[in-house]
Amino acid sequence: MTQATTHTPRRVFRDRREAGRVLARLLHAYRGKSDVVVLGLPRGGIPVAWEVAAALGVPLDAFVVRKLGAPGREEFAVGAMALGGRVVVNDDVVRGLRITPEQLREIAEREGRELIRREAAYRGGRPPVDVTGKTVILVDDGLATGASMLAAVQALREGEPAQIAIAVPAAPESTWREFAGLVDNVVCASMPHPFLAVGESYWDFSQVSDEEVRELLATPTTPAPVAVAESPADQVRRVAVDAPDGVPPLQVLDKVIGDARVVLIGESSHGTHDFYQARAEITKWLIDSKGFGGVAAEADWPDAYRVNRFVRGIGEDETAEEALRGFERFPTWMWRNTVLRDFADWLRDRNERVEARRQAGFYGLDLYSLHRSMQEVITYLETVDQEAAARARHRYSCFDHASADDDGQAYGFAAAFGAGQSCEQQAVDQLVDIQRNALDYARRDGLLAEDEQFYAERNAHVVRNAEVYYRAMFTGRVNTWNLRDQHMAETLDALLTHLGHHDDRQPARIVVWAHNSHVGDARATEVSADGQLTLGQLARENYGDESRLLGFSTYTGTVTAASEWGGIAERKVVQPGLPNSVEELMHETDKNSFYVPMRADDRVSAEPLDDVRLGRAIGVIYRPETERQSHYFHVRPAEQFDAMIHIDNTRALEPLEPTSEWIAGELPETYPTGL
Repeated sequence: MTQATTHTPRRVFRDRREAGRVLARLLHAYRGKSDVVVLGLPRGGIPVAWEVAAALGVPLDAFVVRKLGAPGREEFAVGAMALGGRVVVNDDVVRGLRITPEQLREIAEREGRELIRREAAYRGGRPPVDVTGKTVILVDDGLATGASMLAAVQALREGEPAQIAIAVPAAPESTWREFAGLVDNVVCASMPHPFLAVGESYWDFSQVSDEEVRELLATPTTPAPVAVAESPADQVRRVAVDAPDGVPPLQVLDKVIGDARVVLIGESSHGTHDFYQARAEITKWLIDSKGFGGVAAEADWPDAYRVNRFVRGIGEDETAEEALRGFERFPTWMWRNTVLRDFADWLRDRNERVEARRQAGFYGLDLYSLHRSMQEVITYLETVDQEAAARARHRYSCFDHASADDDGQAYGFAAAFGAGQSCEQQAVDQLVDIQRNALDYARRDGLLAEDEQFYAERNAHVVRNAEVYYRAMFTGRVNTWNLRDQHMAETLDALLTHLGHHDDRQPARIVVWAHNSHVGDARATEVSADGQLTLGQLARENYGDESRLLGFSTYTGTVTAASEWGGIAERKVVQPGLPNSVEELMHETDKNSFYVPMRADDRVSAEPLDDVRLGRAIGVIYRPETERQSHYFHVRPAEQFDAMIHIDNTRALEPLEPTSEWIAGELPETYPTGL
């Protein structure tokens, strides 16, 4: 039986006007040039073209082209017609649809009459802009087959322009490549895959009326040069606050944090020293000055809890380095690094100087530790309830048919494809069992017993959710991403409740450490169209104004990352930020390290961060050879975060066990000249 699949549009642009502003940034090299003309293809291309022409300060005109739609399927183009009778026909499509010459002639005559009508209606008696010897930028709201644009290009050549450029917000890669060989320049803001229709790139793709076209064409795009307009970088620079080493002034931090209970602090890579160090310094202030009770990190629950025992002085580890040895799973450098070692030492020293209820802990939010968490549940139960431990061993033995080396993937593959037993019920039964006896276990030895019971119960939750996660791993990326972030949100909420019992005089407050892609609000990124959500989105939904989301960015430098999953840690060169990216915008402020407030009640103006831009995300793998495809997605920073910290040049995070490859690093492309 064939199962039907649904496609969710990956929307990027609010509307055509925003798409035009994005294109304008990519076309900034044409700004202010006297020999440049922008021609929009009516009707949908005109709002896009007006924004481009206005931003570049060059003349705008319409270049009327009519699509030749197939009989009975008018939305499907078999060709196009431009002014002057220029007709482009896709012969293969005409033959495939068995369109007769008579039908084609009838379509062309009808569209020709409409073309003349629109030409007269839009222009209002004005002559067309002279394109002879000019650089012409042809703009539409997107390309699909490209038939209309091809007709426009061929007709335009008769006007003998010096150069022809094409600019569109969205197009399939195949069409982009086709036009790249036909004109002097092709600028495309996004190339969705799979590409089904132009309108899927827009939230608002409502039809443009003739009246709107006339109004836009009558609105000047070349104002008198009275004053130089403030650039996007200037606007950001005006509201930016210096943040030495990535740490804003304390009064600035205090203003943005306010009375928030949950502060999520991100990172745009899992291997940048500056992000980790600045985050640690901000967290120290939050713990000391704002009463935050701990850090909840994008780390496995049992490994992080070993660190928690160390910082509270109750574990067997005598040093922070020993406490971090629990992080054995790839990528070890993500938590076994010099910054976390030093932070754990600081936190233990701080905890020794305060009463127990004011001590701060360190916890993990992730769910990868399927087998390790099972063992921790059993180990705990052996100390409090031998019969319950036996039941747990029996239930968890269901997982024994799968290797524990990959901590879940082998089980997930076998269970998903019928090669092994599903252990879903056993995981659920064990969670219910430990919850049923939770109160009795917690009462046995005061606060310490309550903490250990909570630790064991959360491990049972990890087993339950990891079992679902690993089975779903082979059915779709968004599904598993959501399961993971929902588990993080669930763990965060449980932590807030549990830590609230330590000090009932005030609500618990927690700092979250995770990647920007988890910390940011998914609704402000293109992935939301796929149904993907994030921990940051869930935090805003669950805690409202009691949550804050802080993101980090960098333009260039070095980063600790692998070249493939499971690979060794390497010190790689981070490529400069791409055009139209958040990173490029921040770099153009000419400031090295600064903070940008983006909450509506906490900024003067940062309009450039309201628009859609590319945002970089480097995880544990970095592939600079496929930088755009592997590490960038469209975001609206001002909606994604409450504030951002940019450090223009950053260095790689230092692992506790650096490899020879990491020590050697990666030579820059200019070696040995250094130019």
